[in-house]
Amino acid sequence: MNTCDKGPEFNISIPAKWEKVTAEALMRDIWRAPKKTIHQLRMDKAITLNGKPLHWNQPLNQGDVLHFSLQRFDYGVIPAKMPLIVLYEDAHLLIVNKPAGINTHPNDPHSEKDTLANAVAWHLQDRGENAQVQHIHRLDRDTTGAVIFAKHPLAKGILDRLLAEREIKRTYWAIVHGFLKQKKGTINKAIGRDRHHNSRRRTSPAGQSAVTHFQSLEQNTSKSLSLVQLILDTGRTHQIRVHMSSIGHPLAGDLLYGGTKIANRQALHAKYISLPHPLTGERMTFEAPFLDEPPLFQAFF
Repeated sequence: MNTCDKGPEFNISIPAKWEKVTAEALMRDIWRAPKKTIHQLRMDKAITLNGKPLHWNQPLNQGDVLHFSLQRFDYGVIPAKMPLIVLYEDAHLLIVNKPAGINTHPNDPHSEKDTLANAVAWHLQDRGENAQVQHIHRLDRDTTGAVIFAKHPLAKGILDRLLAEREIKRTYWAIVHGFLKQKKGTINKAIGRDRHHNSRRRTSPAGQSAVTHFQSLEQNTSKSLSLVQLILDTGRTHQIRVHMSSIGHPLAGDLLYGGTKIANRQALHAKYISLPHPLTGERMTFEAPFLDEPPLFQAFF
C-alpha cells in the first residue's frame, strides 16, 4: 500500500489485499481505529474516494485512492529550534532519537520550550506541516533513544492501541552494577509509588503489573559492570530502573535507585524500536545510535 504527502493531508492507494473491503470495515476491522476518530472523520467528510465523496459501505478496488484531509491542529506546544535526529518520518508518524538532559514533553505546554516535543514542533513547522505533536510513549529525562510521535489523530489512535497490545517492541541497553547470576531472565514485579519519596517508584504487590525481560551481553570485570539488554512487556514509570535495582543490579549513574556516580546519568538507552506501520501494517525496525559526548556506553564496553 502506498501512502504519500504530508500530514494532515495524505493519500492511500488500496492494495490487492483490501480488494472489496469497505471504508467502514477498513477503519473498524483492519485498522481498528478508535470509534471517536471514525465518527469525526465521517462528520468532517474528511475522506474522498478517487476525488469523489466517499460512500463508507462501498467496496473498494485495488488502485482506488483514498484522500484524507484531516482537521488542522495547533502544534500543542511552542515550536523551539533544537537539534533533532530523525530516525524515520512519513505523513503519519515520526521516530526521533532523544538525547539526555531533556524531557519528552512539557508539563506546561504554554510556557516550556526545552523538551523533545518542542523540537518536533519546530521540525514540523519548518516543513510546513500543521500537526499536533503527540508522543506515543516517553523516556525519562536522562534516558536516551527512540521515541515515537504521531502526526494525526488516526495514527495516534492506532499507535496507542498497538502499544497497549504490545505490538510496539522496545529494546533497551543498560549498564548495571555487578554480574547477573542468570544470563537471561524475566522480572515480574508490580510497581507502585514510593510513599516516602515523591519521585521514586518501588516494587509493590499493590502496584501495577510490570514485566521486564533481561539478557546479559558483556561484562567489565575490572569495574564490576554488566552490559544488559532489556525488553519491556509493560511501560511503567522508571520500570527498568526499579526492576534492576530490585534484583541487586542498579543502573550505573542512577543515584535515585542505588547506582553510583560513575556516569553522569543513568546508563539507559532505548536502542531498538520495532512496530507495525499504523496504516500499512508493515513491520518496521529502527536502531537509535548512542548520542553521549563523551561516549558513555563505549567507555566501559
